[in-house]
Amino acid sequence: EVQLVESGGGLVQPGGSLRLSCAASGFTFGSYVMKWVRQAPGKGPEWVSHIGSGGRSVKYANSVKGRFTISRDNAKNTLYLQMNSLKPDAAAVYSCAGVDTSWRGQGTQVTVSS
Repeated sequence: EVQLVESGGGLVQPGGSLRLSCAASGFTFGSYVMKWVRQAPGKGPEWVSHIGSGGRSVKYANSVKGRFTISRDNAKNTLYLQMNSLKPDAAAVYSCAGVDTSWRGQGTQVTVSS
């Protein structure tokens, strides 16, 4: 059974940082391109970033480029998202997912507020 379990969300002040993690199991993690998506209240899902299976190829949405960093540790079957200089509009539920799969975690809530 495929499982993707996110953690690391929480409340942070504008300008602050958070590091999200996504623990994967039930599939060969290192063989898949992975991504982070987010969904804010009342809005549709938004792609944030994705990373190649080997971790060298990364892409970001323009809205987060230069502030967010995606990475992965294939030995630990874990995907990460380092988020710096957070803005209030980053508040959303962040989920990890396998690209071109139906696999998606339940998500972790990120709230950016003073």
